Amino acid sequence: MPNPLKSGDLNNPDSILPNYFNQRSKSTFKYSICIFLSLLSINVLAQKINAKYELNIKPATSEIKIDGDVNEQAWNDAELASNFFMVQPMDTSFAKLKTDVKMTYDKDHLYIIAICYHEPGPYFVESLRRDFAFGKNDNFLIFMDPFNDLTNGFSFGTNAAGAQWDGIMYDGSKVDLSWDNKWTSAVKNYPDRYVFEAAIPFKSIRYKQGITRWGINFSRMDLKSSEKSSWTPIPRQFATASLGYTGSLVWDQPPPVPGQNISVIPYVLGGISNNHLTSPIHRDDRGEIGGDIKIAINSSLNLDLTVNPDYSQVEVDRQVPNLDRFELFFPERRQYFLENGDLFANFGYQNIRPFFSRRIGLGVPIQYGARLSGKLNKDLRISVMNMQTENSGASDPAQNFGVIALQRRVFARSSISAIVINKQSLNFSAANAAVGVSKYNRVAGLEYNLASANNTWTGKAVTMKSFSPNKRGKDMMQAANLRYWTGNWDLNWQHEYVGTNYNAEVGYVPRRGYVNLSPSASYLFFPKGGRLVSHGPKFFSSNYLNESFKPTDNTNYIAYSLNFRTRATFTAWTAHDYVKLLQPFDPTNAGIATLPTGSEHSWNSFGTEFVSRPQSLYTFSFSTRYGGYYADGTRLNVTTEFGYRFQPYVSFALSSSYNDIKLPNPWNNRKFWLVGPRLDVTMTNKLFFTGFVQYNEQSDNINVNTRVQWRYKPASDIFIVYTDNYIPSPFSVKNRFLVLKMTYWWNI
Repeated sequence: MPNPLKSGDLNNPDSILPNYFNQRSKSTFKYSICIFLSLLSINVLAQKINAKYELNIKPATSEIKIDGDVNEQAWNDAELASNFFMVQPMDTSFAKLKTDVKMTYDKDHLYIIAICYHEPGPYFVESLRRDFAFGKNDNFLIFMDPFNDLTNGFSFGTNAAGAQWDGIMYDGSKVDLSWDNKWTSAVKNYPDRYVFEAAIPFKSIRYKQGITRWGINFSRMDLKSSEKSSWTPIPRQFATASLGYTGSLVWDQPPPVPGQNISVIPYVLGGISNNHLTSPIHRDDRGEIGGDIKIAINSSLNLDLTVNPDYSQVEVDRQVPNLDRFELFFPERRQYFLENGDLFANFGYQNIRPFFSRRIGLGVPIQYGARLSGKLNKDLRISVMNMQTENSGASDPAQNFGVIALQRRVFARSSISAIVINKQSLNFSAANAAVGVSKYNRVAGLEYNLASANNTWTGKAVTMKSFSPNKRGKDMMQAANLRYWTGNWDLNWQHEYVGTNYNAEVGYVPRRGYVNLSPSASYLFFPKGGRLVSHGPKFFSSNYLNESFKPTDNTNYIAYSLNFRTRATFTAWTAHDYVKLLQPFDPTNAGIATLPTGSEHSWNSFGTEFVSRPQSLYTFSFSTRYGGYYADGTRLNVTTEFGYRFQPYVSFALSSSYNDIKLPNPWNNRKFWLVGPRLDVTMTNKLFFTGFVQYNEQSDNINVNTRVQWRYKPASDIFIVYTDNYIPSPFSVKNRFLVLKMTYWWNI
């Protein structure tokens, strides 16, 4: 849904609150702790929900060729998993479409074959690009829980055109698609079905030796019938990736112990860049080497080393209009920080993150780094990372970043985690201090994640303390949320407190010195027939107060959503906002003038959002917002995205955002566009081209980014990346970059 909130508000309303300065807040904190303690016992001794669903696996009785044909004797002898359950649009019957799955193994590989029957007619896919969007493709996925802990695992799969999907699973149902590994697959299409066949090396996954029962589930999405199905029954409000609802893969003997597992992934790079804003034009030539080393300490613990890492092939950030009072958030895109990074990244909440990896090495070269991550035993996970940056001047001295996180599983699916983060400036000098660089910054804290066995109750309680030179007192944050989620009701309470001196320099905390109370509630009706699969209202309230409990701003938001059987959605909403500015603010962010600190503003607004059915080759979505704005002004925003695909080879999208802001002098009427056409061409599932243009009228810039990727061997790539930045008027070049990079995955 559209976000009518200021960036200081939570985009994902989930939180409760202690204030560390008065007895009233202490009572609130004690009350919230009592709630969590009372919930600790929920399903503590619960058995695995779908334990009776078992698939027995035994060694392959013949050699298997990965070609999408079910003609080997090994497949005739393997046990069958069938009779899938429908998850959406309803969860009260077996699936209408038949899916058959078999698994087997040898000393090196785990094999799977899936026969996915469908109604006559073409399948629906976006492209041949790896790690496709689940809801926009006919696909088959497997979810594995090798530790049978209902929390962590691996996912593999394909869409109907053969594009691969793989990722690491965490938090019970989330999939980190930045994880890439070596495995092979093939898809063969027939008029009434497609067949997916894959071989997954045991070296590519982590599992505890000696365990003979893994959690397992299979998921199927068929857009033609709008049916999502699962081998085990899953309530429709939960993802089919929910490890709490897996069945069991029963081994006839413990899986083979993988041998030595060391991978060396070097790269070589050449590039040029021209700065056209200088006279004469300044040119830089680049020539670099570096790489990564992956060492499996054992079957469940991995060491990753990197030397002189380069991320020039990473896609540019998608720009957004900036009308916020606080720092915008842009997600991490560098694979080294994303892979196995969930233990670090999941601490805190969306706008109070103690660790944010984009603080490391953006604009400053990284010399080397190391990360140890994985399982110490079934219940204990660890992740340790150390990164060293170069000395790039007084404002960017050489710095060391260290972080360690431990997570202990407790009860059915809950966990307790601890984290310590250290940022240290090396050879610190007076020149560093003069430009505002700190000698050190440290953050430490604890987090409890609640997840009941059936996923109905979830929540989090987190507390952090920072340590910085010359900053004492009011240097803590505490937040918690509790969510109750059934098929109809979705109720959530969240609070958070961030002290004025809480300083997480390696985190993302755009706002400090506040208390926030954020309840939300929604209800879904499920008609028995008709075009709608569900519909219902949602209420959300975000209330910011200063540390003296005096209101500074709030948002009250009411929406009504319609979810169609075709998977199209429509939402209408209305909201009331109140803001008391804590610092001067330019409501256009154009540098014209600022509204004074302490000025008060309130307004009403309304809007809509629509997303079309993903089955169409032509797709369309829009969001609108109209209403009041700062200084008794008005703001109109219209955001659209058009898409068309020539499946499975070409996908084109055109996104746009238009803002029309009417304010008194000196701002007057301000209008600006942000337009971003994008072209994706997947010649094969190994050769890709992406072209992306962004015209941002607010920042007076045109960015052009093109990338060619050739996966010439499994997990080995050649990239050609070309980037331009232009001044729109008069049209002229700012700078240009061209990079050629080659990586190779070498198993020792």
